[in-house]
Amino acid sequence: MTATPTAGTRVLVLNSGSSSVKYQLIDMADGSRAAAGLVERIGERTGRVVHNPPAGGGPRRITEGPVADHAAALRAAAGELERDGLGLDSPELAAVGHRVVHGGTRFTGPTLITDEVLAAIGELVPLAPLHNPANIAGIEVARALRPDLPQVAVFDTAFHTTLPEYAARYAIDRAVADRYGIRRYGFHGTSHAYVSRAAAELLGRPVEETNTVVLHLGNGASASAVAGGVCVETSMGLTPLEGLVMGTRSGDVDPAVVLHLARAGGMDADGIDDLLNRRSGLVGLCGDNDMREIGRRIGEGDEAARLAFDVYVHRLRKYVGAYCAVLGRVDAVVFTAGVGENSPAVREAALRGLDAFGIEVDPLLNSVRAKAARLVSTPSSRTAVAVVPTDEELEIARQTYALAGPR
Repeated sequence: MTATPTAGTRVLVLNSGSSSVKYQLIDMADGSRAAAGLVERIGERTGRVVHNPPAGGGPRRITEGPVADHAAALRAAAGELERDGLGLDSPELAAVGHRVVHGGTRFTGPTLITDEVLAAIGELVPLAPLHNPANIAGIEVARALRPDLPQVAVFDTAFHTTLPEYAARYAIDRAVADRYGIRRYGFHGTSHAYVSRAAAELLGRPVEETNTVVLHLGNGASASAVAGGVCVETSMGLTPLEGLVMGTRSGDVDPAVVLHLARAGGMDADGIDDLLNRRSGLVGLCGDNDMREIGRRIGEGDEAARLAFDVYVHRLRKYVGAYCAVLGRVDAVVFTAGVGENSPAVREAALRGLDAFGIEVDPLLNSVRAKAARLVSTPSSRTAVAVVPTDEELEIARQTYALAGPR
């Protein structure tokens, strides 16, 4: 059956991971969440479904029990929505939007999912072996449940496909790079797209006339330089390992470190992969990847925590300076995601000493905790400093609805 546009205003957003499925039902009439939830521990002995019903629909519901696979997970999510009168058979459901991590160079925007598109996503599995298979599983189950409904893939890499070739290319043998798809792809693109546009709105400027440096700082962290709404540089590369210091990932290292570990340390590829992706970054430097705990330890005089913090913010400052050079004119440096939105200490330290770039943080504004987008720069700062909460699910829903919603 061919998927056709409906008259509904709701989009179901699915984020299928290797052992979990996050879902949100968003009403595009006003951007509100009709319901949301998480199915986790898929394939384990005891799974769990956490469902947040619509406002006025009662308290959060938590159910534990086996969840065999992604098909069972999506059926569980559909059952919870059905209990709220929001089942997948609702005429109000216009489309399903799927987060897909890697779209390579082929997928440059939201894409209506067909058999051919699904096959192409499968061909990209070698570039995202932990993520794309889970994304595919979610798509296949959702299509089986509602074959008549438009299903849209929104790619983490798509926002970064505008990188100039000189920014996307690595300086290695071109034939080898082309044969194995080695180039800078970038990730967190859905967040960078949403936040750069929201920052322009906060400044009261057209996005086409606004240059921003966006710092997405969660357990994974990435930076992007956005010129007039178009990404021209980003810190993550072939994989999400490159760039900033992260919770458990190293970010930038000399490539010869890998060779040295293999030759002198006798480590194999899997061991080095585990070291750089899971035992490095903040956790490698001090044993913690929670910035709140690191801050507490610094307050107690812990030198390892202090060093981890200093390495983290030094890398941030270096990237901000580099991206100021790339853009030439920067209207705002924007912090988002868990650390970016909630750590005044990181924001202040990362931008300290950048007065020459016209960047000045107001200590009082920066210390205020709030959920709304806001400026934390001084009135005299030539470059605004902003905190903008990210909303990747809403961005996925918007892109999905724009492509597959009613005409």
